[in-house]
Amino acid sequence: MQEIIKDKAIVQDDWTVLRLAENETPDAIDVPAGKVIVPLKVWLLQRNVLEKRADIGVWFSSDEQAKDLEGDIARFSLLAVDFPKFSDGRGYSIAYNLRSRFGFNGELRAIGDVLRDQLFYMQRVGFNAFAVRADKNIHDAIKGLTDFSEKYQTSWDEKNPLFRRAERTGVAK
Repeated sequence: MQEIIKDKAIVQDDWTVLRLAENETPDAIDVPAGKVIVPLKVWLLQRNVLEKRADIGVWFSSDEQAKDLEGDIARFSLLAVDFPKFSDGRGYSIAYNLRSRFGFNGELRAIGDVLRDQLFYMQRVGFNAFAVRADKNIHDAIKGLTDFSEKYQTSWDEKNPLFRRAERTGVAK
């Protein structure tokens, strides 16, 4: 079992991320038993079979949109967003929309090319779980959640900007 960061702690992960091989298609792939996070396309094409299972999560690729799962979001305890490379920021928008627009309250996991430098910002848009890239030290990566002591802008985790939260003690002239 691999380890992930979930709710600011390192925990054992009992979920498997299903990735399609080049010769596999979303409509024909067999989803194995157990806790499996399937690609959105697999869910959409095999929904009638998979909806009977409670151990299914869905992951979004960076070119998909949260609204593609809108009617089904509440049925899942886990949704994930794939970051194919660290410089692809589209997953931040997907996560923010899942939380703020569609009200997803379950585990929202970042998967793929997830690095320490991104964790603070990922948590700001709603991620609460992170599958750090396999070649990185997860014990070092978790420190990325606390790299900054203050948040200036609003986001999922802070609804008020700093200027509205800070006490003003200066005297105007």
